Amino acid sequence: MIVVTGGAGFIGSNLVKQLNIVYPDMPIVVVDDLTNGTKFRNIVDCTITDYVDQNEFLDQINKNKIFSKLKAVFHQGACSVTTEWNGRYMMENNYDYSKSLLHYCLAWKVPFIYASSAAVYGLGTVFKEELVYEKPVNVYAYSKYLFDQYVRSIFNEIKSQVVGLRYFNVYGPNENHKGSMASVVLHADKQLKDKGIINLFEGTDGYANGEQLRDFIYVDDAVAVNLWFLESKKSGIYNTGTGNCESFNALVQAVIDFYGHGEIRYIPFPGHLRDCYQNFTQADLSKLRNAGYQGAFRNVANGVKDYLSIMHKNITI
Repeated sequence: MIVVTGGAGFIGSNLVKQLNIVYPDMPIVVVDDLTNGTKFRNIVDCTITDYVDQNEFLDQINKNKIFSKLKAVFHQGACSVTTEWNGRYMMENNYDYSKSLLHYCLAWKVPFIYASSAAVYGLGTVFKEELVYEKPVNVYAYSKYLFDQYVRSIFNEIKSQVVGLRYFNVYGPNENHKGSMASVVLHADKQLKDKGIINLFEGTDGYANGEQLRDFIYVDDAVAVNLWFLESKKSGIYNTGTGNCESFNALVQAVIDFYGHGEIRYIPFPGHLRDCYQNFTQADLSKLRNAGYQGAFRNVANGVKDYLSIMHKNITI
C-alpha cells in the first residue's frame, strides 16, 4: 500500500495517476481535505483503495495505527498559499503535520518522500541545497524551511529513507482548484479565452516587462523525480526543477502560440509583493544529478503545449 497525502491536490493527484500506471496492482490511499469539494475531479479517474480525511489520518498516525504492508508515504499535503500570513495555521498544517508523519514513518521504517519548496531560498540568486543560501521571506517558505532543518537535525539518526523535494514553479493539469495560486499558464489560458489579452507584471528590480525569470517544471517531470527516488532508496533534500530559467514572456508566448492568437498587456507591479517576490529562480541540479537521476525535463514550449493539449483535447494543433 502507498499513501499519498494531498492526493486530491495538484501534484498529489498527478502522482496518484502515475502510481496507478507504474504499480497497477498497488493499493493507493488518498489523504486530503475535501472542504473544497471541486478537488474530487482531480482523482475521479484514478484507482484508489480508500480515501481518508486529513484530520482522521493524523489522528490514526498519532495513535500509531498499523497500516498493513505500507510501502511508502508521499507527503504532498500542505497549505501552499504563499500570501497566507496566519502563522499558527501554517505551522500546524505544514510543520507539525509533517513531523508527525516523519516520526511515524521512521518508527515503522517506511520510506517518506515529502514536498519542500524552492521558496526556502527567498530572494537569493543561488539555489543550492545549503543553509547559507536559504532565506525564506514569508511564513509559507519558513514552514518548509523549518521542516527541512528539522530533518537535517536528525539525519544522522535516520535508519530508513527520507527525501525532501524542493519544487520550483510547477505547472500542469489538475490545478484549477488552486485559484490565485494556480500557475501563470492556467491564468493565461483563462484570460486569453475571456478577452484575448494576457496580463503580466511590469518589470521590477532591473528586469524588463515580463522578463522576470523562473525555473518552470512540468508536473509530470516533478512526479517522475518522486517515483525515481522511491526506487533508488536514496535519502536527502534535493532541488526539483529543470535547471534552466525562462521568462514569463516566454511562458505566455507558448500559450499564445498554442492558440495562434493573443497579446500581452503589462500591468503595474503590486506594491505588496515588492519585498517578497522572486524575480529569478533556477535550480542547481548538481546534487540531484550526482544522486543518479538522469531524467529529462521539458522546456516551457513543450511543457505548455502538453498541458494545454490535455486541457483542450478537442483542439488540433
